[in-house]
Amino acid sequence: MSSHDLFPRFKARYDINNQEFSISGIVRPHSIDELASSLQLFKDAISGERGVLYVNIRRLKQMNNTAFQALSRLIIDTCRTRADLKFVIITSSVVGWASRKFARLSQIESNITVKEYDSEFYPGQSFLEEGGFIPILRTQTKMTWRHEREILPRHGMRPGIVMADICCGIGDFAVLAKKAFEPSRIVALDHSQSSLAYARRVAADFDIKGIEYVYGDASEMLLDGEQFDLVTCRHSLQIFNRPELILNELYRICKPGGRVYITNEKNSHCLGEPRAASIQWTYNEVAKLFKHFDMDVELGPKSRRYLLEAGFEDIKIESFMVTNRDGDPQDFADVIAAWENVYAGEMAVKRGDSPEFIKRFRQGFQDHIYSALHAKGYAGWPIWVASGRRPR
Repeated sequence: MSSHDLFPRFKARYDINNQEFSISGIVRPHSIDELASSLQLFKDAISGERGVLYVNIRRLKQMNNTAFQALSRLIIDTCRTRADLKFVIITSSVVGWASRKFARLSQIESNITVKEYDSEFYPGQSFLEEGGFIPILRTQTKMTWRHEREILPRHGMRPGIVMADICCGIGDFAVLAKKAFEPSRIVALDHSQSSLAYARRVAADFDIKGIEYVYGDASEMLLDGEQFDLVTCRHSLQIFNRPELILNELYRICKPGGRVYITNEKNSHCLGEPRAASIQWTYNEVAKLFKHFDMDVELGPKSRRYLLEAGFEDIKIESFMVTNRDGDPQDFADVIAAWENVYAGEMAVKRGDSPEFIKRFRQGFQDHIYSALHAKGYAGWPIWVASGRRPR
């Protein structure tokens, strides 16, 4: 890989292994001369490739017309002289102007394709972010918070720190952390506009200050590196098809000596009594269902390996069981009912499961609810907690 520092505010890189030319930062030159080294790097990439050359602009915050015209001219001219080379321009909905602007190129030349990376990278988003799921997300956080409040100080949480909550969802965890531990600053980032809108309303309704809700792609965050003492990412790596990319970003924004804290599940270990066999069968099938959509709800015990491979040290890992005895058993039952509606509803139907399978699949969730509400029953949902320190 080679790279050129073109100007203090932007960079261009060419990764020969991935056939990818990338530009990041703020590209606003006064004249074309300021782009000479980056354009030469792009020309070198073009001359050395056949087939497909990826142009990655996911981290391109701003680009003026001088830069856009120079880059697009080079791409179009190449298409007209090189039938053996196609361009795939990778944008992000986080910087929506780029998708709109570069889409014009695909209308001019058939060998140019523009893809918004987010839609492929977040396979579970459409299932989980709809507004109707919000009450259940709040209930889940309420149930896990009873445990996490005691666990967090062992993983780097303390008053006065600068904290980021990545994949913050509806923002309820950030609010609880703010109230309980009083970090000096919290940046809460998520890829769902609807979830962030809800989070901002809640913060305004409760007059909660000190939480900055930011729209962003967790795999390509527009956040400066090495600025947070604690970075949290809860129940999220398991719904991304390449969790290592998220972990690389969590590592980047964490201060040396700071910690990254993650929580994930192993859904096949959900349990209940009575009717244990039916419950066990269904949650084994849940794991297979998520795998079909490139998600891994078995990730929990793998957390230590993922953190080590991302470069963290001093790994701490523990687990806890959320149960029907954590407060009102009806809360537990409501969570399971919501899972049934999503997993045995939209997801199973989209996979193409038969009515007979879906009927048995639903029965396991209903039996889990039965065990949660039974006077002598017990129902559990296991969570793995892990954190790692970024080396100093």
